[in-house]
Amino acid sequence: MTQLISEQTSGVFIIAATPFADDGSIDFGSIDTLVEFYIEQGVSGLTVLGMMGEANKLSAEEQLSVAKRFIDRVAGRVPIIVGVSSAGLDNLVALSQRTMDFGAAGIMIAPTLGLGTDEKLMGYFDSVINALGSKIPVCYQDYPKTTNVHISVDCLNKMIGMYPSLVMFKHEDCPGLAKLSQIRKSSDEDGVRRVSVLCGNGGLYLPQEMMRGADGAMTGFAFPEMLVQVVDMFSSGDVDGAEDLFDAYLPLARHEQQPGFGLAIRKETLRRRGAIACAHTRKPGPSASKTDLEELSRLMDRLEKRLEAMG
Repeated sequence: MTQLISEQTSGVFIIAATPFADDGSIDFGSIDTLVEFYIEQGVSGLTVLGMMGEANKLSAEEQLSVAKRFIDRVAGRVPIIVGVSSAGLDNLVALSQRTMDFGAAGIMIAPTLGLGTDEKLMGYFDSVINALGSKIPVCYQDYPKTTNVHISVDCLNKMIGMYPSLVMFKHEDCPGLAKLSQIRKSSDEDGVRRVSVLCGNGGLYLPQEMMRGADGAMTGFAFPEMLVQVVDMFSSGDVDGAEDLFDAYLPLARHEQQPGFGLAIRKETLRRRGAIACAHTRKPGPSASKTDLEELSRLMDRLEKRLEAMG
């Protein structure tokens, strides 16, 4: 039986890349190796068809086939969230229902463009939730950098009160630490239902987010073991140890988080680590030059030395 996401979900849900061959076709064999890589690194779950997964470059049929391959390969070992964001409500609902039938643990939705007020945002999600029904767990993706939609804490709290199926919030506003504190105050002091909060932005602010009440991370950093260990160490009370480990990886995390171009670096890193066979991104997409690859090699070499020095 599929383990659905809930308000208690925590840990690291890695945003999975979508592997392509050199000709741009989907590399299903690399989906298999990527799943095994992520699980070996100790992730709590996977999120597929996210923005990092180049979902907007896949046809509807390809989205279904990619989601199904990930879900089939995971085979219930960890839960999978499927990104279903779409400009068309019918497409969103169809993808949600099909992937839940495949065995997904929940879906992630980012608001469409043009929802410039809380009233418009509430109206949109009312339509979405009513179309989906109450049995599909929903994660709200808050990523204003891409959607240009800013949700206030008051609006979020209203949605949490109205829709029991809204069980998770992907926190990716930036700067957003104060917003995270307000969300937790709402549940700790003001009686708002507490939902799971997993944080993105490449993990750049993970230590501060954990100290402000996040339940973990949902991002695509190509060294998921760092995210897993940092979250575990924070949860066990080893705050200084968690920050020391985070600091060792920070140059690579920062390098990967370059807008647009960072996906090429992330995929190349996954290729070098044996997780995928090819670092190709679909057009229009970034590619790494000879100099870029040399820089990555230096950063990875320096990481290895720092980890050796830490013992």
